[in-house]
Amino acid sequence: MKALRVVGTIAVSVFRESVRDKVLYNLVFFALLLISASYLIGQLTAGQDVKIIKDLGLAAMLLFGLFIAVFIGIGLVSKEVERRSIYSLLAKPIRRHEFIAGKYAGLVLTLAVNVAVMAVALYLVLACMAVTEPAAVRAAWEAPAVDPAMLEAILLIFVELMLVTALALFFSTFSSPILSASFTVGLVIAGQFDSDLKHFRAIVHSRAVADLTRALYYVLPNMAAFDVKAQVVHGLPVTAGYLAVTTAYGVSYVAAVVLAAMVIFARRDFR
Repeated sequence: MKALRVVGTIAVSVFRESVRDKVLYNLVFFALLLISASYLIGQLTAGQDVKIIKDLGLAAMLLFGLFIAVFIGIGLVSKEVERRSIYSLLAKPIRRHEFIAGKYAGLVLTLAVNVAVMAVALYLVLACMAVTEPAAVRAAWEAPAVDPAMLEAILLIFVELMLVTALALFFSTFSSPILSASFTVGLVIAGQFDSDLKHFRAIVHSRAVADLTRALYYVLPNMAAFDVKAQVVHGLPVTAGYLAVTTAYGVSYVAAVVLAAMVIFARRDFR
């Protein structure tokens, strides 16, 4: 119970600091602006406006969530080290793993609030469209404007952001902010093509290269698995089993990365 209170206190502190950060306000503002602008863009394409609004809205949610996860996540530990406030923090009755867990929980809470705000904004834009469009136009839509199924895509976007946050935190425990950002972005990009590595051995002749790509397939995070925007936008079903398995995969990967961050931070010498 004491450990949970310590983690909770650190998490709330991180959340408050993140909310006060002007960069965070700017990111949320631009995300909301893009979601609103998607309504105007959608009007330029007859019959496809709802799809465009949903697609751009979900893409904006992911993009700006990534900015928050990376650029705030990489500073969770390095900022404390640069300010030398890490010494006073660790001098308190706070264990190092509690410090890491609290920092991570605080940023996840920040992401949850911002994803919720952007989701509400997107649904409001779609609700306005559902009210203003003629019945004949609404009847041609593949899925309703205010489609509850979009919550499935939003859930997986949030799990993906949790994973990116864990990666940013992991690298920040032993690297500089610039390198941490580079490593995190690099893994996110590589993770988009992770599924291709599974079949890479079929087109190469080197056994060593084939084994390496196979190993990378299992080690790298499969970011593409979280992308169900196309299915949701076109009204295609996303099964509960897929949601459960993908969410469990993301949470398991997060747990492994955060645990690794705790181990590295616990062994780091700040003298």
